Amino acid sequence: MKRTKQQDNHLVQISNNNRKQKLENQITSINSTKSDRVYLLEDLANEIHYEIFEYLDSYDIYKGFYKINKRFQNLAINSNVLTRMNISTISKSNFEDYYQNILIANPNRIKFLRLSNPFTTDIIFPSSRTILNFTRLQILILDNVQIEHFIKVIRRSKELPLLHSLTISLIGYNRALDLLFLNIFRLPKLKYCKIEYQTKVNDYELFYSTRDDSSPMECLIINGQFPIKAFQNLLSHLPKLKHLSINPIVFSPNYVEQEKLSHIQLKYLKHVSLKLNGISFDQFEKIIKKFFYHIQLLRFTTRLNKDYLNAKRWQEVIISHMPYLRIFDINHEDWITNKNLKYHDMIHQFNSSFWMEKRWFFTHQHLWSESNSGVFYSTAPYRRKDYIYYRMSINPICSNIQKENLNSVTHLCIANKEVEHDCMIYFPNVKTLSIKNEFIKSSDSTIATLQCMIPLKQLTKIVTECCIFPIDNIINLLCFTPNVHTLNLNSLLLYNINKNSNKQNEIFQYVSEKNKVQTLVLYWKCSLSDVKFIVDLFPRLEYFKVEMNIKEIEQIIRFLLSKTHNKTQSLCYLCLLKIPKVFLKQTKILIKSENLLNNYSIKYIDNDLHLWW
Repeated sequence: MKRTKQQDNHLVQISNNNRKQKLENQITSINSTKSDRVYLLEDLANEIHYEIFEYLDSYDIYKGFYKINKRFQNLAINSNVLTRMNISTISKSNFEDYYQNILIANPNRIKFLRLSNPFTTDIIFPSSRTILNFTRLQILILDNVQIEHFIKVIRRSKELPLLHSLTISLIGYNRALDLLFLNIFRLPKLKYCKIEYQTKVNDYELFYSTRDDSSPMECLIINGQFPIKAFQNLLSHLPKLKHLSINPIVFSPNYVEQEKLSHIQLKYLKHVSLKLNGISFDQFEKIIKKFFYHIQLLRFTTRLNKDYLNAKRWQEVIISHMPYLRIFDINHEDWITNKNLKYHDMIHQFNSSFWMEKRWFFTHQHLWSESNSGVFYSTAPYRRKDYIYYRMSINPICSNIQKENLNSVTHLCIANKEVEHDCMIYFPNVKTLSIKNEFIKSSDSTIATLQCMIPLKQLTKIVTECCIFPIDNIINLLCFTPNVHTLNLNSLLLYNINKNSNKQNEIFQYVSEKNKVQTLVLYWKCSLSDVKFIVDLFPRLEYFKVEMNIKEIEQIIRFLLSKTHNKTQSLCYLCLLKIPKVFLKQTKILIKSENLLNNYSIKYIDNDLHLWW
């Protein structure tokens, strides 16, 4: 009998629990037999150490065990965990030490490799041939890599016999989408590919080539603007594709409406997820007719086009052109400006027998207090990881509505300025919280409400997208979120507070001592006094991405790199946003003249200065 993914996950959880219990029993047994003397780490058998290693990253094993003695050095080298290299934010000297002792000596053992900053790719792959040493590499993840370095690496990757999974996140703005995709399509064993990139509006090269560059890829995820004009050409390279996700697919200014789409047989394509930007229903319908005949799941997000709320038209399209469709998952945001049309009348069409018989149910939320605007979306049994909370409708449009399954939601975005108690929902597994607007109510009241919606202690990341969000609100929220390690803030209001008196505040002192924030991204122009305040608040900061007051950049860099205080002893990566290129040279001069750093790397990428030490 074929097991479901949920059953597999349950079995994995049971296996992990059994291993953990076995490890605890072994340690308990040693404790009981050696209770007459001091318990030492060396007393544990090699098998127990290998069990412990299963819960650690490869760098943690190296840092914690490699230099104890020869026995532990051999244990670290022989551990299967060293086949998985997940290198996150560490200092340049620590990385180079790890690189010299582990990576250089063991490239042929590595099956999983993840690099997380734009400098490490250059170090590990100094030439295009270097990747050929990774003969057992199966999964490659490159975060924040420049496209030219990625192309250099990937061109020789086609000679790797086992590489089947590729995830890349490109840094900076990219035009050469043609080179990007064509090199990926030439990987002969690739089954899974996830690509994330940024482009300036309508500033990208489309790729055109023959189907001779056919790829064996089965799953493709694109997070970046992908032009609708290149959609057909993309699919022509992917005859074995099963899962497709694009966020977003965008309208092309030179898109020819009369251009005929060639029919492509995609008999394996079953799951499609799209975010549509500026794509009309007419254009989307043509795509459905040509490419989506065999799909079983269609998930799409669109906005500001009432044609997508035409239930009768959807019924005709589904019956005629998607006969195997099992899941229809729509998320549509709109404002109805035509006085002769009512929002509720339009969405009520989805309450007919056609939708009921297929057990496709829907609900909606209103945007702000406008009853003629809203977000219309599918409900259970579809499992979403992301959920946007607007102003909930107390009375759903469908009397047969099913309760939503919110157990799968790990990212909650609150778009409203307040959460009404009558419409409160609980999200038990949320790890990331995004806030789009400053809350109307007091900080204490807001936190009390949030505690009723999500387990705050479970949060690991907080994002604010609003233009106004006072620092006091962040500090108060961090009192209840001790496991947050990443803050991504669109703004941080510091100019209207007394920083010195705030530092003496008991809440500030508590948060400063207890918080675990290591990564801070701040889209707000900071002064030197702001930076000093931030450093006092987040003493364990490792990665700091921020926009700064141009006149104080030299002073700020000097402070952050200073050896006269220990406030930034964990900091090892600094990204300065939107600064002139002249600061690349000036920063080098400053570091050298004042001997601020002995070992560092520096780059200027698309108006941003990156410094790693």
